Amino acid sequence: MSLNRSDLVSAIAAKADLTKADADKAVAALQEVLIESLAAGEAVKVTGLLSVERVERAARTGRNPRTGEEIQIPAGYGVKISAGSLLKKAVAK
Repeated sequence: MSLNRSDLVSAIAAKADLTKADADKAVAALQEVLIESLAAGEAVKVTGLLSVERVERAARTGRNPRTGEEIQIPAGYGVKISAGSLLKKAVAK
């Protein structure tokens, strides 16, 4: 089972005693803050829950799986998400 955005908004609304519209605004704001912060190269850390940061990937040589031909993969950025202690405890049960 997975929690989609609608389910998440409903759960937040119930836990925080908010309307679904207000909870949806909060989720949208979190999304915007994450995107803007990561685009600016800033890490986002929610102590105990998670940390999200932009990581640099060096250029490298790869291989086309169909042809076996070597290809050059340019340098770029990725996203690294690390679970915090509360999140790790929750899934260990």
